[in-house]
Amino acid sequence: METDHAVVTGDARELELPADSVDLVVTSPPYPMIEMWDDVFAALDPAIADALAAEEGQRAFEAMHDVLDAVWQQLDRVLVDGGIAAINVGDATRTLDRFRQYPNASEITSRMVEHGFDPLPDIVWRKPGNSAAKFMGSGMVPPNAYPTLEHESILLFRNGSRRSFPPGDENRYESAYFWEERNRWFSDLWEMTGTSQNLDAGLRERSGAFPVEVPLRLIRMFSVYGDTVLDPFWGTGTTTLAAILAGRGSVGYERDADLRAAFDDRFEGLPDRSRERARARLERHREWVTDRQDSGEELGYENDHYETPVRTKQERTLRLYAVESVAETTGGYTVTHAPIENIG
Repeated sequence: METDHAVVTGDARELELPADSVDLVVTSPPYPMIEMWDDVFAALDPAIADALAAEEGQRAFEAMHDVLDAVWQQLDRVLVDGGIAAINVGDATRTLDRFRQYPNASEITSRMVEHGFDPLPDIVWRKPGNSAAKFMGSGMVPPNAYPTLEHESILLFRNGSRRSFPPGDENRYESAYFWEERNRWFSDLWEMTGTSQNLDAGLRERSGAFPVEVPLRLIRMFSVYGDTVLDPFWGTGTTTLAAILAGRGSVGYERDADLRAAFDDRFEGLPDRSRERARARLERHREWVTDRQDSGEELGYENDHYETPVRTKQERTLRLYAVESVAETTGGYTVTHAPIENIG
């Protein structure tokens, strides 16, 4: 199996993609009213810099979302009917004229609905910090302390009706997840820490990457092998890396050419890492099977490829793939994937 991965140095407000060319959108845009993104938004709309300088928080907030909205309004055209858009965003707390929270998640939801998308149940991604002092505000006396903001939202939207497949579609059934993975992944609460990357200080200040496990889960949940995943706010390419690990194609848009240039370093040792991830996934399933059998439970089906019991009929043809090779192309990369064979 081969997948193609295009990386465009350009502005996602002007997506040059054919209609219905994308099967899934997974992205994490710059968060409005988070100070590290002020310069990015101000460069795109000088009125934002004016609003911030005047400490007019609501005006700055709305103008920042106007910038993002120019991207959201294009997704209906490029996303297939039934395709899912997964948008990771956090609310912001900030003091300008006064301290307040800026509700980025609800603002994006409202705008996506205006563009015709149907909101689906979202996921709370909780990122617990290490500090024991988990509050903001005034110490031990009421009423002017506030809960610490330690979560983000993964907003989910469907473009039109449910996506259709031919009966018994091979890609779809090979792309199945294990029963116990389904129960964990489709929970409305994920607890994961953030991530660090090997970037120099200047690039790190311009990137707010999520851990690869976030887009990897979303891609496995809402697409099938060979699908194309779009990230219009590509950053350091975490969504593309996840798409490669998951056996999907990808397209990324990124305005910052320096972030694009840093991506090649993420290929080091990728085939080995990909195989280890696939093997670990299978091993976790086998441990789950052992626990079920030790408790006296009988699983009714057998996976065709890995000689392991599974809970449901839909898991029988589930198959895992790993990266075999990566070749650079004019506009990105071509990746060859090989199926993981039975592991002892």
